[in-house]
Amino acid sequence: MSTAENDFILTLSCPDRPGIVHAVSGFVAEAGGNILESAQFGDPETGTFSMRLSFSLPSAERVSRSLEQGFTPVAERYGMTWSLHQSSAPSRVLILVSRFDHCLADLLYRQRIGELNIEVPAVVSNHRDTYQLVAANDIPFHHWPVTPETKAAQEEKLLQLIDDERIDFVVLARYMQILSNAFCEKLKGRIINIHHSFLPGFKGARPYHQAYSRGVKLIGATAHYVTADLDEGPIIEQGVARVTHAQGPEDLVSIGREIEMQVLSRAVRLQAEHRISLIGDKTVVFA
Repeated sequence: MSTAENDFILTLSCPDRPGIVHAVSGFVAEAGGNILESAQFGDPETGTFSMRLSFSLPSAERVSRSLEQGFTPVAERYGMTWSLHQSSAPSRVLILVSRFDHCLADLLYRQRIGELNIEVPAVVSNHRDTYQLVAANDIPFHHWPVTPETKAAQEEKLLQLIDDERIDFVVLARYMQILSNAFCEKLKGRIINIHHSFLPGFKGARPYHQAYSRGVKLIGATAHYVTADLDEGPIIEQGVARVTHAQGPEDLVSIGREIEMQVLSRAVRLQAEHRISLIGDKTVVFA
């Protein structure tokens, strides 16, 4: 019988070749496991095979370490990059935010009611505006202002905090600061940003005002991994809403807030459930 304690998620990627699915499912069968969910994709452009397998073991006595040791020969045979996670274990998430608090409030609410399987050990902000919201959720709040002179030192503090708190991934919940190339590279595939536009789209400040001035008919938001190329990282999730000429910039801002919250929460869920495979500059999402 499947229970939270003995359910696992195996994710992997490797050069595509015959026999991978057979080898992986055979390993699970030999371990006495029952496959609950399986998804795979072979990318014809890169020749990369990606797979996400959810399975249950008959007893929690088979801990992940023994599973990892048993799967290592299979992984080595096919040149896999892989990871194994206990399904019930929440992802540890560091949230960075500036002044706009709607995405932060939404994530904390969804975490509190159990909709997102995450833990938030800390929130970091370059402003104090969200302090009371974070404190009300009994989460440590770090106010670290950013200036050109302090930027490098602050990123070092962030890396230390990520290490100390064993952070799985970082969420930029409308964090209005540009991270350095070195920081992005160290955390490749582990920083999710919500961009207040349907990418590719209007870059820079006041995107909804830009959209209004151009008479757009669709507005949206994009959740993507952060890379050194500003707002051009691999896209995880997107959302749109239809608008008309009768709606002004503030109407678009209000609609945009709703889309941003929905898109970011979906992206965080996908990451927390290990449903994203990163292949070069694009993602494979096993939704």
